[in-house]
Amino acid sequence: MNPAALRAQLLAWYDANARDLPWRVGPKAHAAGVRADPYRVWLSEVMLQQTTVPHATPYFLAFTARWPTVAHLAAEADGEVMAAWAGLGYYARARNLLACARAVAADHGGVFPDTEAGLRALPGLGPYTAAAVAAIAFDEATNVVDGNVERVMARLFAVEEPLPDAKPELKRLAGGLVRDDRPGDWAQALMDLGATVCRPKAPLCDRCPVAGHCAALAGGAPESFPRRTAKTARPHRHGVAYVLTRGDEVALVRRPPKGLLGGMLALPTSDWRTGPWSEAEARAAAPAPADWRGVGEVEHGFTHFTLTLKLLRAEGEADGMIWTPRRGLAALPSVFLKAARAGLSNLL
Repeated sequence: MNPAALRAQLLAWYDANARDLPWRVGPKAHAAGVRADPYRVWLSEVMLQQTTVPHATPYFLAFTARWPTVAHLAAEADGEVMAAWAGLGYYARARNLLACARAVAADHGGVFPDTEAGLRALPGLGPYTAAAVAAIAFDEATNVVDGNVERVMARLFAVEEPLPDAKPELKRLAGGLVRDDRPGDWAQALMDLGATVCRPKAPLCDRCPVAGHCAALAGGAPESFPRRTAKTARPHRHGVAYVLTRGDEVALVRRPPKGLLGGMLALPTSDWRTGPWSEAEARAAAPAPADWRGVGEVEHGFTHFTLTLKLLRAEGEADGMIWTPRRGLAALPSVFLKAARAGLSNLL
């Protein structure tokens, strides 16, 4: 492999084919001296860590319209930001987002540090995001490695070690291609190549600007890289979700700040356990005395386990609830929105 030729070919491809993204300064504007806004880069990277560009884009546009600077975001109430995040999942990211924004506002005068090391010192900002913001917003020659870049490296070098054990080697290989020349454009070129050409399935090798350097393509089976260890089955849990109504309102609770879906509004639930809940057990664990009746169940998948929620519904009153109009349920995390819609289906 000729690293200089590979870099030149990929950057030329990026200059002609860079995705038009609302947080991105394109290569032509960047060459003319326009610099990316670190706030927008940081926000987009946090949103994109566990979702796709099409899904994250409307959230990004809504966030930046409502909170155009890091200072605006830092000053917002936790509940408002968590509600706006609903649907993006992995809600610890929203809590980390606020912690980071408040540190930038309080400790750095609303200005992001301009080095990877300085960014890494911010709360809730991990190694990948620090490297990405440093490269894209500040043109620091950092090694930015996400899932797309891992896949590109695994194929370029035909890395036989399976993921996740291969991660250190893939990061080392990616670091060997980083130069001081156009580091932000280089990072985004690799991301775009992985997202649009070197795809997980059915890679478009005939359109790849660096196909001549690809050891996996030369071996005849690029789609078989990166190698992966066999997945173990996710454990399954069972719980009960309670849909308590009062006219047009639905009873919600705020989950504890720590743990899964921490700080989010939710339907009241039982504990989540390994065994199913009987109807009698579900009624006994209900948050209020009422004429509870079963109205079905929903299934939901989290990263590390799957969940069956038995649904019970009743009309009545209960202390300590956050009564919310049905039209406001769209801000619930997806598992509870799914449960609420199913539990209210014959009332909507």
